[in-house]
Order: sequence, then structure tokens, then C-alpha cells
Amino acid sequence: MNILIINSGSSSIKYQLLDMPAAKIICQGSIEPIGSTQAISTYKTDTHKVE
Repeated sequence: MNILIINSGSSSIKYQLLDMPAAKIICQGSIEPIGSTQAISTYKTDTHKVE
């Protein structure tokens, strides 16, 4: 079973997708700062990292 965790703050969104029950991170990422034309999106897996 996979679980998606989302942390929504005032200026960012961060997330992780976990493979349970081992709690292995499948992917994680963030978008910062929300609503800005300068926003940066990052995404990371075991084999890839994208900014």
C-alpha cells in the first residue's frame, strides 16, 4: 500500500509518497514559493532528481 503525505504551509507545498509498511520513500518533492512567478518545483526519487 502507498501513502501520500502532503505538508501545505503558507508559502510551500512539500510531499512524500511512501511504500508501506516499510515506509520506503518512493518519491518526494516541493513547490516553493507558492503563487510566485519565481516558484521552484523539485522532485526526487532513488534514481532521478529534477528541479
